[in-house]
Amino acid sequence: MKPEVLIINGPNLNLTGRREPGIYGTRPLDDYLAELAAEEADITVTTFQSNHEGALIDKLHERGFDPEVKGIILNAGAYTHTSLALADAIRAISVPVIEVHISNTAAREPERHRSLIAPACRGTIAGFGLDSYRIALEAVKRL
Repeated sequence: MKPEVLIINGPNLNLTGRREPGIYGTRPLDDYLAELAAEEADITVTTFQSNHEGALIDKLHERGFDPEVKGIILNAGAYTHTSLALADAIRAISVPVIEVHISNTAAREPERHRSLIAPACRGTIAGFGLDSYRIALEAVKRL
């Protein structure tokens, strides 16, 4: 069985491709992630998206101790800046988590400059558009 990388996306990321195209682009995230997964021969890439904080936490709890999961790539969306509960869930699990953002959050509104989950994550990748996921996937493979 191939090792797995789980990509978890939070609120409003299901609208990528339609939402604020000047920031997030015009390509649907699902299309991009399907292409990324298809390119991987040595690992299985699975995805999960929810607009609900509790569902994201439940998924971290469910998969965060699975020995088949090599890493979790998490774009928590706006919960990045507000959720101590997500940070606690990341700290509680054994699978390493990489925080990802499509936009450069440090170059956006001041309330987006601080990540509450970053201290709990292995690292953060932001500002490379959808390719932030590809960079994060390469980082997970090197862990």
